[in-house]
Amino acid sequence: MEFELGFSYDEIEVGMKASFSKTITETDVMLFAAISGDFNPMHVNEEFAKLTPFGKRIAHGGLPQCLIAPVLGTKLPGLGTIALEITTRFRAPTFFGDTITATAEVTEKLEAKRRVKLSLLWTNQRGETVASGEALVIPPPKLDELLKNNH
Repeated sequence: MEFELGFSYDEIEVGMKASFSKTITETDVMLFAAISGDFNPMHVNEEFAKLTPFGKRIAHGGLPQCLIAPVLGTKLPGLGTIALEITTRFRAPTFFGDTITATAEVTEKLEAKRRVKLSLLWTNQRGETVASGEALVIPPPKLDELLKNNH
């Protein structure tokens, strides 16, 4: 099987950045409700949602939050990354039709355990911050290290 691991600890530099964008649809929200079991009417019932401070349905907070997964797992550090901790502070709602961009930026390398801290930012198509946070990850080993340890 051929695959290319992401950036190893030694290859990562503070300031490296990667993003992933997705437009959140009604289908996404309904599928997320089904997967998570969260059928809060704020997300799935337009009449109820009109009574909320938002005036219409909003996406579950975890839906835009999970858009950081393809960043960490496929871009930075990339394939082979192990996420140890992700913190998120929600700052604004995500409405149906919003395009959310999840961005991770390397802020610190922790030499003792060869871990990496990244700042996380989620913005909508208007440039408004939807959420912010931080991740602590173990980047993938170099491929030769992986092969050496498995033989």
